[in-house]
Amino acid sequence: MEVSKQIEKAQIGDQVAFTSLLDYFWNEVYGFMLQRTQNETDAEDITIETFAKAFDKIATYNTDFQFNTWLIAIAKNVHIDLLRKKKSTMFIDITDADDKQAYNVADTSLSAEDELIREQNLAQLLRYIKELKPAYQEIIQLRYFQELSYQEIANQLDEPLSNVKVKLLRAKKLLANIISSKG
Repeated sequence: MEVSKQIEKAQIGDQVAFTSLLDYFWNEVYGFMLQRTQNETDAEDITIETFAKAFDKIATYNTDFQFNTWLIAIAKNVHIDLLRKKKSTMFIDITDADDKQAYNVADTSLSAEDELIREQNLAQLLRYIKELKPAYQEIIQLRYFQELSYQEIANQLDEPLSNVKVKLLRAKKLLANIISSKG
């Protein structure tokens, strides 16, 4: 595969070129992120997000640089963003009053109202998912409701792992578009 030709095709929207670039560079980006994160799930999620961002911004790719270097730079930024999100949720300033109040632990079970709101939100999400094509509905169901790994999904659907990754990426984008257009 000549990478530069695939990039040119991808820049004009060729989905086969996207898939072939993903197949060609997946292991390199995933391996790099696995070394950095020491966590397979995080590495996989970061790699998928990396390719999503790269394909969204492929028109801005500068051919003066190697494509894999550009992908790794995106992956590093995605990883940094993930770390920032985790860090911001980990550290909360606690005052003395808050510290004393922590001893009065509240009941964390959902109230009847909270349970109703949660069920309504889930029902709304399911309605949005039903607007997707059946293949996308199925892959979202397998990943997020049955919580199967990418490999388990590939085995169940009898499809290559790269197809599952691309299909899930597209399904998430389409679902996000539906939600944002309705919300």
